[in-house]
Amino acid sequence: MPTKTLLIPTADGRADAFAAYPDRDERHPGVLMYADGFGIRPVLRELARELAGHGYYVLVPNLFYRHGPAPVIELPEHIGEEARPAVFAQLMPLIEAHTTERVLRDAEAYLGFLTTRPEVSPGPVAVTGYCIGGLLAMRTAAAHPGQVAAVAGFHGPVGADESDGPHGLLSRLTARVHLGHAETDMTPEALGRLNRALDAAGVDYTSEIYPGTVHGFTMADTDAFDPAALRLHWDRLLPLLDRTLTG
Repeated sequence: MPTKTLLIPTADGRADAFAAYPDRDERHPGVLMYADGFGIRPVLRELARELAGHGYYVLVPNLFYRHGPAPVIELPEHIGEEARPAVFAQLMPLIEAHTTERVLRDAEAYLGFLTTRPEVSPGPVAVTGYCIGGLLAMRTAAAHPGQVAAVAGFHGPVGADESDGPHGLLSRLTARVHLGHAETDMTPEALGRLNRALDAAGVDYTSEIYPGTVHGFTMADTDAFDPAALRLHWDRLLPLLDRTLTG
């Protein structure tokens, strides 16, 4: 399977990115994949390759390119509980500096780059993300309703407060949505509030708590990893993409 490291021109510089796509001489639907807060690393590359194997061109940008190429900070091979405090002490200033204005500027650059790749077929694209990347995926879809046909977020910080009245994030979504929440991130009551907000916004969605999971359940290099939940994530994501991008 072909993979590439690319540079994406943005309003603030150039973002390094990882891309994976099928080894066939044809064009494929595009998917923008946002990493979790730990950024591009082997487990993210493997997720991108797995998705590409199902017939998609997958682009994973370095969210924190303003601070250097990925990996922006040195990460242990396994990000266990004992390593997390030191890792987050380095990451939190980067996450806090990644304002909504930066997110939206970058999203425009990422989508513009993705849709002009010679390997990407014309038409709408999808956006998916993990942890904070799930929120970035939702913000990208809301800002580009004519371009993003599907959006998925997994163990991301998306709640009912994202509705924010008639001009909120949820009210601007036209994409089909799937949200897979960790049990430790979302109570049944909070899920009910979020789903009612999605209903009120007229969003075509599925939104559910993955049973028995903790935050980060898709990431095989963390203590949160749950193989059954990762399989469920693929069971939800792939049909969503098939219906919207290839159906």
